[in-house]
Amino acid sequence: MSETAKSWLWFVIDLVIVGVVVVLLDTFLIANHNVVGPSMEPNFMNNDRVLVWRHSKLEQGDVVILHAPDGSMYIKRIIGMPGDTVRSKNDTMYVNGKKLSEPYLANYKEQQAANNDGLFTDNFSLNSLFHRKTVPKGEYFVMGDNRPISKDSRMIGFIPRGKIQGKVVWRYWPLNKMSVY
Repeated sequence: MSETAKSWLWFVIDLVIVGVVVVLLDTFLIANHNVVGPSMEPNFMNNDRVLVWRHSKLEQGDVVILHAPDGSMYIKRIIGMPGDTVRSKNDTMYVNGKKLSEPYLANYKEQQAANNDGLFTDNFSLNSLFHRKTVPKGEYFVMGDNRPISKDSRMIGFIPRGKIQGKVVWRYWPLNKMSVY
């Protein structure tokens, strides 16, 4: 076999190895997603591109990609963990009776208040929505950051862990908003 043929053979072998590694990573460890819609504005905009780590320990405040009951993929923020109580009163979220710090919403809420657009987050409790006091074991209560328009757990219910694909770990597009989470 000529040196040129050997070089091409090794090039093809390298491409196959890279392809297999990419498929394995995409299948088992990471996923690539395109944000669709305005439900997470202003923190994630339509057509932002993100990478999701499939095997993350989930915590309150994490942004996740999930399989919604309607078959769509949603990007939402975890508000309530299994066993938590969740309620909104006078535009403030409370988890387990304590005010939830939401610095990622501060500017957005102020803008809405300045426009006299009413409550950013309508009043609710888990009891008023689902006739239960706590988030069920193995499930999560998620909300979009754009609360007035977000279709989230208030409408679609609790999200089982098995329906959460993973935690957003990196926004890589657009380049001027590239960030690690």
